[in-house]
Amino acid sequence: MTTSSGVTLRLLDRADKEILKLPRTVKGAFFDFQHKFRTNPNTTGLKLQQLKGDHRLWSARVNDEYRALLLRLADDDWLIVSVKHRKHVYNRLSYGVNQVTGGIEYVDLEVVEDSVLGRLPGAPARTPAAPGPLPPAPRPEPLFTAWSDRQLSELGVAEPLLPVIRTLTTEDQLLGLVEYAPQLTGEVLIALFDGASYDDVLGQVTGPVAATEPVDPDDFAAAAQRPATVVTTTDEDLRGALESADFGRWKSFLHPTQAKLVERRYNGPARVGGGPGTGKTVVALHRVRHLVRQLPPGYDKPVLLTTYNKNLAADLRSRLLELGGEGLLGRVEVSHVDQLALRVVREAEPGNGKQAIDDGQAVREWRALLDELGEDTWDPEFLHEEWTQVILGQAVGSRTDYFRARRAGRGTSIGRGERAEIWQLAERFTQRLDRLGRQTWDQVAERAARLEMGREQRIRNIARQREEAGGLDNIHLTDGSAGWLRYRYRHIVVDEAQDLRPAHWKMLRAMAPRTSDDLFLVGDTHQRIYKNQVTLGSLGINIRGRSAKLTLSYRTTRQILRSALGVLGETTYDDLDGGTETLAGYRSVLNGGLPTGHAFPDWEAEREGVAALITGWDADTDTAIPHEQIAVCVPTNQMAAQLGYTLKLHGIDSVEIRSDGPNGSAGVHIGTMFRFKGLEYQRMILAGVTDGLVPREDVGRLRDREPTRYRHEMQRARSLLFVAATRARDSVDVFWHGTPSPFLDSSWAETGHSGR
Repeated sequence: MTTSSGVTLRLLDRADKEILKLPRTVKGAFFDFQHKFRTNPNTTGLKLQQLKGDHRLWSARVNDEYRALLLRLADDDWLIVSVKHRKHVYNRLSYGVNQVTGGIEYVDLEVVEDSVLGRLPGAPARTPAAPGPLPPAPRPEPLFTAWSDRQLSELGVAEPLLPVIRTLTTEDQLLGLVEYAPQLTGEVLIALFDGASYDDVLGQVTGPVAATEPVDPDDFAAAAQRPATVVTTTDEDLRGALESADFGRWKSFLHPTQAKLVERRYNGPARVGGGPGTGKTVVALHRVRHLVRQLPPGYDKPVLLTTYNKNLAADLRSRLLELGGEGLLGRVEVSHVDQLALRVVREAEPGNGKQAIDDGQAVREWRALLDELGEDTWDPEFLHEEWTQVILGQAVGSRTDYFRARRAGRGTSIGRGERAEIWQLAERFTQRLDRLGRQTWDQVAERAARLEMGREQRIRNIARQREEAGGLDNIHLTDGSAGWLRYRYRHIVVDEAQDLRPAHWKMLRAMAPRTSDDLFLVGDTHQRIYKNQVTLGSLGINIRGRSAKLTLSYRTTRQILRSALGVLGETTYDDLDGGTETLAGYRSVLNGGLPTGHAFPDWEAEREGVAALITGWDADTDTAIPHEQIAVCVPTNQMAAQLGYTLKLHGIDSVEIRSDGPNGSAGVHIGTMFRFKGLEYQRMILAGVTDGLVPREDVGRLRDREPTRYRHEMQRARSLLFVAATRARDSVDVFWHGTPSPFLDSSWAETGHSGR
C-alpha cells in the first residue's frame, strides 16, 4: 500500500506463515513496525540497513530480538520476505526472479537444508557411533534422477535449490523441503514424485502460472506486479491473514492459477472444477468481488451468488462480508437456489401458500398413494425419480410429450403402456399434493423455470422489435408491475454446481442476459450427494472451451487424500456437459498422519470408543483443540442423536448440524454425512462406516433388479463418504462395528483401539 509518504510495503506469500509462528509479542511488534515503515522507513528506531555484499536485500528492526528482511524493488517500493531472529539474519539467503513465472522467489537455504536433513528443533539427536567397523549401508536412490537440472528449471523449480533436491531420497525429506521452498517448486516436485510425466507437469502445473511475456531477471519492480508474486499490501489484509491463520489467508493470498480464473473475461458461461479443498469456493467469492468492481456505481444488486442449500448460502454471505464488507454485500444477492425459485413463484402467484416438502417427504406421499390404490407394481422411489428427473426435469407438459421424452441414464427401459401408467400416477400424485396444500421443491423449481423463461422470451422479443424499428426506444412494462422489463441479474455465480436440478439451471439461464461473464460455475461431480445429473449444454448453458480445473488441495494432507481417493474406486464421473471428469493430478503438499481405523463389535461399543478418543485428545494439553474444530459424522439422524447422548454421559458437549448450520456454538459438531458439505474441521471422526449403513442395505437389492439405479446409488454413497473424509485438515478416524464398509480399502486398516 502506498501512503502519503509515497512508500509501498508488500508482504510476500509464505512470509505470513513464518510470522504466524512467532511469539505473540513479536507479532504485535510487527504490526507496529510495518505501520512505522510505511510512514517513514528512515525512522531512527527502525535501523534500516543494507546487508553487506547485497545491494537489494535490507534489514530493519522489528524489536530488540527480531529483524524484518526486505527486498528493495525500487526507490520507495519494498517487499518483506521474512522476519527472523537477529542471529539468523545472515543465513545463506537466496532470492531472484523465476525465469518461467517471472515472479519473485525467496529461499533460506540453511532452513531448507536443516529441514531436509532432519536437524530442525525437536528432531531426534544423532546417536553415537558403535565401536568397531560397521557394514556400509546401502545408498538409497535419489528421487529425481530421472530429470535433468535443465528439465527441472524449465518446469519452474528454483535453481538455488537444485543441489538440495539432488540429495532427496525419501518422501519425508521431500515434504521437509516443500514446506520452505517457493510454491511452484513444491508443486512441481510433488507432481513428479506422484508419478506425473514431464509433459503433464508442464501443462497442468507450470503452464497456468508461466509468464506470457519475456522475463527480465533484474527487473524486480515488474516481477512484483506479476500474478506469480503473491503478495498482500494493505494493513487490513495483512492483519486478517496473520490473525486468522490458514482460515484467513483466502482473503489475501490467491494462487496465481486461481487469480487468473478470477480476473479472466469469459465470452459466455464458464466452469471451474477441482477436488475438495482446492479453493473453488474461494475462487467464486473473489470472482464475485471482481465482477462487482467492474459495475458502475449504484445501489442495485446485479450479481447473484447462489448454491444448493440454506447452510452453504449463509456461509457464503458471511465470507463475502469478510472479503469486502457491507459495500460488497450491498451489490450482491446471496440466496440458496430453492429459496430463489420460491420467491419467483410467490412473486408471480401471491396466493400460493403451499408448504414445500423435501424428497424424503415426497417419497412417503408416493408410498401412501400407492397403498391407497392397492398398487404394488411400482417402487415409490423409482416413481419419484421418474417424475422429478424426466417429467419435471424436462418440463414435460402432456402425456404425448412424455411418450417422446428421453430417459438417458434412467436405466430401466419402459414401454408405451408403462409410460401411460406412470403418467396417470403422476397426475394423481400432483392432485394429492394439491389437496394437501403441499408442493415439492422440484415443482417449485420447474414452475420458477417456466416463469423466468417466459420473462426472458418477452425481453428478447422487445429487443428484436427495437432492432427492427431501427433502435427506437419503446416503453414496455412488465405485466401488472409498472416497472421496466429487464433481466434480474447481470452476473450469476454458482457454488456447488453439481447438486443443482435441471430446472434450477433453466431458471438461472433465463435470469441473466446471454453475454460475456454471465454465468460462472464452480463444483466437483465427485462430491455430488444428490441425484441431480445434468448435461448443461442441453439446458442452454454452453461451457465448452471455458472449463478449468484446480488440482492443488489447500486443506487435506497427502495421507488423507490418498485414502479418500481410494473410496471413489474405479467409478466414472461426469463433467456436467456429457463428458467424463477425473481427479487426475489432484494433489496436496501438506503432510500429516495416516488415517486411523477403529473396529468394534456393536454400535454401543463404537459410541464409547468415539467418546474415549475425544477424551484422550482433551487430556493431551500439547495437542488439544477446541471442540468446535472436531466433527463426527454418521449415516443417520438417529445415530447422530444416540452418539450425542453418549458423549453427554462422558461430559462432552455436542452441537447438531442441521440444514441451516450448527444448532449452537459450543461443542463437538455431530451430523449426517449430508450436513458436512462445504465445511471443514481440524479433526474428523467418521462413525458407523459399516456394511449395510455405508452403503445402505436396500441399495444392494437393486443390483439385479435395477442395475443402472444401483450404480448411481453406489456412486452417490461413495461420494458421500469421500466428502466426509475430505472435510479434515489434520486427522481422520474411521469407526465401524461388525463388517466395515466395502468402500474402505487397506489404507483405512484397523490401527486404532478396538473393542474386540
